[in-house]
Amino acid sequence: MEKTNVSFIEPVGEVSLHSSKWDLSRPLRKIQLMLESFFIKKGYILLLVGFLLGRALILAKLTPFCLPFFASVYLIKRDRAPLALIGLIVGAATISLSNAAFTFIVTILFLVIFRISQKWLTNEMRSLPFFTGIILGVGKLAETFILSRQVTVYDLMMVGVQASLAFILTLIFLQSIPLLTFNKRRQLLKTEEIVCLIIMLASILSGTIGWKVYDLSIEHIMSRYLVLVFSFIAGATVGSTVGVVTGLIFSLASVSSFYHMSLLAFSGVLGGLLKEGKKIGVSIGLFIATLLIGMYGEGGGSILQTVLETSAAVLLFLLTPQAFTSRLAKYIPGTPEYTAEQQKYMRKMRDVTAQRVSQFSGVFHALSKSFSQMEVLPDDDEHDREMDYFMSNVTERTCQTCFKKEQCWAKNFNTTYAFMEEIIHEMDQNDGNVSPRLSRDWEKHCSRSKKVYETIGQELTFFQANLKLKKQVRESRKLVADQLLGVSEVMDNFAKEIQRERENHHKQEEQIMEAIQEFGIHIEQVEIYSLEQGNVDIEMAIPFCNGRGECEKLIAPMLSDILGETVIVNKEECATYPNGFCHVTFRSSKAFTVETGVAHAAKDGGLVSGDSYSTIELGLGKYAIAISDGMGNGERAHYESNETLQLLQKILQSGIEEKTAIKSINSILSLRTTDEIFSTLDLAMIDLKNASAKFLKIGSTPSFIKRGKKVIKIQASNLPIGILQEFEVDVVSEQLKAGDLLIMMSDGVFEGPKHVENYDLWMKRKVQELETDDPQEVADLIMEDVIRSRSGLIDDDMTVTVAKIKHNTPKWASIPVYKKRA
Repeated sequence: MEKTNVSFIEPVGEVSLHSSKWDLSRPLRKIQLMLESFFIKKGYILLLVGFLLGRALILAKLTPFCLPFFASVYLIKRDRAPLALIGLIVGAATISLSNAAFTFIVTILFLVIFRISQKWLTNEMRSLPFFTGIILGVGKLAETFILSRQVTVYDLMMVGVQASLAFILTLIFLQSIPLLTFNKRRQLLKTEEIVCLIIMLASILSGTIGWKVYDLSIEHIMSRYLVLVFSFIAGATVGSTVGVVTGLIFSLASVSSFYHMSLLAFSGVLGGLLKEGKKIGVSIGLFIATLLIGMYGEGGGSILQTVLETSAAVLLFLLTPQAFTSRLAKYIPGTPEYTAEQQKYMRKMRDVTAQRVSQFSGVFHALSKSFSQMEVLPDDDEHDREMDYFMSNVTERTCQTCFKKEQCWAKNFNTTYAFMEEIIHEMDQNDGNVSPRLSRDWEKHCSRSKKVYETIGQELTFFQANLKLKKQVRESRKLVADQLLGVSEVMDNFAKEIQRERENHHKQEEQIMEAIQEFGIHIEQVEIYSLEQGNVDIEMAIPFCNGRGECEKLIAPMLSDILGETVIVNKEECATYPNGFCHVTFRSSKAFTVETGVAHAAKDGGLVSGDSYSTIELGLGKYAIAISDGMGNGERAHYESNETLQLLQKILQSGIEEKTAIKSINSILSLRTTDEIFSTLDLAMIDLKNASAKFLKIGSTPSFIKRGKKVIKIQASNLPIGILQEFEVDVVSEQLKAGDLLIMMSDGVFEGPKHVENYDLWMKRKVQELETDDPQEVADLIMEDVIRSRSGLIDDDMTVTVAKIKHNTPKWASIPVYKKRA
């Protein structure tokens, strides 16, 4: 069902009104572009981030953020590294001038050492964390020694902690800085990138510790705002993660903020769970967490301040534009926006692929049209032109040096031309002979009559060979055109199949899962790909059933009742361990099935038969039965017949139409060898939806349909395959019914009975007298009767295939599901 989105369509009058007075999107968009240009393109966001990270502390004295941030910016956006350095030094100066001096010195030291070492580095990004950790550790060790003239074990431990943090923070900043500096990001975020981004944002916010506005803590407001945004976008899982990470970093920066981690984590969980209530629901979750943790954590004296901080964070959150949250949600896995972005990408790739396939189809169609163009000249003009060329070649070798040339061709042109045209015609029709009357008249007219006869005979040989070659070229051209057209149609159909989207069946999936689970069967997952009548396609994941056959015995019958048609198990992949899941595919059952039986024997009881047979169930709801009889007996005949069926199977499975497939096989076999090795082909295509059948017979014997006591003969006249390069395939159509027996045979069986004048009547009588309808028994009885009629001798390869058409009766009856279905 197609969905039409009309919610974005506004009346014309309203559009003009909005655009003139009330449309605020244009100035807001202009402001957004200006901010993006200033902060992201020009890189001033790195100045702001550097200032906050320069102020950030761990355990009230460690500053591990400065060098990792600068090193990461230097490697990723080298031209913006001075801005980051300025921000870091200014931020460090707000703590102390010595801290700013240390930040500047250790940064310069890093630049010198890293630039010198670049000559020997093969992977700068992989080695950068080691440089930052070692350089910061050595710098801190040197600072401690200069200030106190001694290094204690505690000092060494703190240096090791700071160097380790620098190593880890460098890895985090390398992942997260590109998210801040590139305004157009095409790739979707990975899970580790999201975690790195959260850690970096929390680290940046820790630089606001100590800032207050009207006694309201800025770090509390911004951290709660951060949790609100991520809970609203990605739900409870990401919201609680943001809360825990932010609270942990705050507690490392200031031990007094340890209780804040509980508040942020709890608010992230509640906000994510109330995400369905939009922004109001997420805000209510934060208020509930604030009241509960606030009363428990700090007593009643500061609850009012905590609530005011939460109110400020909620106000910021409510003022956040929807465009910002939607844009951020596109990059976070699990969100509807992320899924929509992935689907958009997949649709784009699908459309591009379908377009390319369609273009190839157009190319093949154009080539087919080019090959199928007929000659420009009409037949009469072409015949006159060929005759003129023929005459000129003959006269050049005979009349050009004759003394009567002037008399014959200047004065009696019409008479001479008519004589020679009649001679050519008679010699062409009578194997080089001319009638006595024409011979007498021509001898009276021409003084070199014998020379003319010899020359015309020689030229006639070349002329006939030339005509045959041109005919073969025309036939080959037509065959190639048909083959190219068949390929074009297959590719065109494939392009249309690519563009068919999987329909949205969420409601039906829930209904099926609920109905089956109420019956007492646990199902892990249901995916519906098609509910089209006769073409149902459903996949399920169910727990390991220990081989009890629940899918075939219970689930398929229940689906048959729910969908109102017979559904069977098409494919089942059982779990390999007890706690795993089985993956099952359910498809519509075909209306008819075909049961086959085969009997075959080689000449003189040999091991290798020149006959080959095949029963192929094609993926298009069709069943093919084919017999091929190679010329002669033995391995060469078997090779030819088997090759014919192998080619037929491959081409039919590709989707090419049957007549084109057989013509292609004929072309391949006729051009492959110069030996006169041919093979017959007897093909029956049965549609399992309605039991209609098409018979294509190439040099093969008749087939018979037994319907009760009635016997129907199926016959077509074509030469064996491989003899002619161009021939028309006769297609005989017949509507089969349930209970019919289709009997196909090679010539060794049909013409096998000895002392029989009319093979048709004999075979019809034998088929009519059959008292069994089992396909294998029928094949064996016919083969036995033919061999008995020859006193046990097998003079030729023999093959009989018998197919019985039956209604497809399901093995298990449908199980009614007593549930109200929408």
